[in-house]
Amino acid sequence: MSKYLGPSVPALCHLFILLVVNSLTLFAVFVLLVRSLWAIGANVTTIESWEIERHKTLLRRARYLGGYLDGPDGMKVRIRKQEFPYDIGILSNVKAGMGGSWNVLSWFWPLASTPDRKSGLEFEVNEFEDPNLSWPPPDPDRIPRKSRPILSSTDPFTIPHFDSPADEMAAFRMRQQGDLARRAGLSDDSTAGIRRRRKFHERYKSNKSSQTKTELEEEIAEDSEGNEVGEDEQHSSSEVIDHIDVDEGEEAWRNAEGERLDDFGVDEDVEFYDEEDVPLSVLKERLNAGL
Repeated sequence: MSKYLGPSVPALCHLFILLVVNSLTLFAVFVLLVRSLWAIGANVTTIESWEIERHKTLLRRARYLGGYLDGPDGMKVRIRKQEFPYDIGILSNVKAGMGGSWNVLSWFWPLASTPDRKSGLEFEVNEFEDPNLSWPPPDPDRIPRKSRPILSSTDPFTIPHFDSPADEMAAFRMRQQGDLARRAGLSDDSTAGIRRRRKFHERYKSNKSSQTKTELEEEIAEDSEGNEVGEDEQHSSSEVIDHIDVDEGEEAWRNAEGERLDDFGVDEDVEFYDEEDVPLSVLKERLNAGL
């Protein structure tokens, strides 16, 4: 196509895409500009505007409930109208938002000096309300509940409750000191303080022996004619117990083909009897010592 007939089809498509994208971008920037100018003129940030809307909602609710709203633990909170304290006039709001200076040129000069830090700590108020009133106004939904007494016997919650952060920190310090004392006791002797769980077959053997002995004694006492039978049963049960191999147990589980976990390269002793309560530092010391 000749140039005097106009741009090509790809160029027209590209121009159309640019027109749409630029129009959307310009509209978004214009909305942000209007929002920023309104925030500077009213001296209201986005979060403060949310607080103002929430306060209006609480006022509408309290108007139909006699001026009071329900708080935590049955508390009644009175809701009264409060004016936003930092709206001090349009010009003063612009001055405060642009650094607190009336020099208009410094508002747009990127190399202007930074305002003093005190300008971010103290703010001028319109004095419509009592200076002792806080902003934002009280919200019943945000008031924390009172700490309830801890009843260890009837309390369904297992997590301890503390009346203050100081009490919680003190409890943490006590636990920390206990851990340090325990580790100090383990530093001299690698096995001190470590109580390892006995293997299942050892626990089973001791329990089975005591249980079998008790049953045999009861049978012997009840059966006056079965003295020899009782001795035979006691002898047979002891043989069964003695037949249990020391190395056999829950860690020596076998499948239908008679294969054990050890046949697949799994350390059975570590798998079933890992010392979870031993600190890593102690385990490293024992490994380095070859224990």
